[in-house]
Amino acid sequence: MSSVAHAGRPRGFIDNWTPRAETAHLISNVGTVIQEYREFLPLTIRRIFYRLVVQTGFEKSEQGYKRLCEVLNKARRARLIPFNAIRDDGFHQTGFVGWNGVGEARDYLQREASNYRIDRQRYQNTRLVVWCEAQGMVPQLERVAERYSVRVHSSGGFDSVTVKHSIARQFAELSNVCVLHLGDHDPSGVHVFGSLDADVTAFLEEFGGLAEFLRLAVTPEQMAEYNLPTAPPKATDRRAFEGLTTQCEALPPDMIASILDEAIKSRIDMELYEGALLEESEERAELVDWLRGAA
Repeated sequence: MSSVAHAGRPRGFIDNWTPRAETAHLISNVGTVIQEYREFLPLTIRRIFYRLVVQTGFEKSEQGYKRLCEVLNKARRARLIPFNAIRDDGFHQTGFVGWNGVGEARDYLQREASNYRIDRQRYQNTRLVVWCEAQGMVPQLERVAERYSVRVHSSGGFDSVTVKHSIARQFAELSNVCVLHLGDHDPSGVHVFGSLDADVTAFLEEFGGLAEFLRLAVTPEQMAEYNLPTAPPKATDRRAFEGLTTQCEALPPDMIASILDEAIKSRIDMELYEGALLEESEERAELVDWLRGAA
């Protein structure tokens, strides 16, 4: 069924849409990006935007980004781009509402037992944590970090004093923490990192415990190495900053995954990690057998 137009905008799906040649070319380029990074789907539109800027010379401006959003709105409605290939993190809904019966609950428990996980950092001397500036990056970073039981934090932009106080209390319980931080290389991103480091460290002086903050991305060296798209700082931003700016999402998804994976592996005791995996496997088998006996 065709969509119903409302105030000049499409609603629902669009049938028989024939985009202009320029728009069709853009949609084709988006399809190439989606195919190239199919292992990292869904992508945010911002991520696709930066890939187009680097790979095709797409206009790097807010106007260009707005145009891409409008084109992808229509392209998805016209079934030219899959809806599940693009992520929008602005929507939230509550989760579990209840079981349909005991059988469903039993099946769930058996599945959970077969996927039993331990805290794979349980024996490490230093607890690793990942912190990213952009909330939209969390799912991508989790794909890498979860296999090591490393948590990913993000509160977006400048973290509130409430957040930093709460995190300091959590870190104090962990005793020794190393925070791997990913954020934009611009006045805001640099100052967000500095503020987070200074404030949480100051709270920890009261609570006890140690925390080290390491800037993982984006660094000026990465900007040069990967030829990332850059822009001068905004003229209205008077905060101390030198050089050009770039966004963390300008790094390709596979490159961010590689950077994070290497950073984690270089900072944990891999022998202890492998031992935790073996212990996990033994405990999983024990739990599955127990549930089968209970059933």
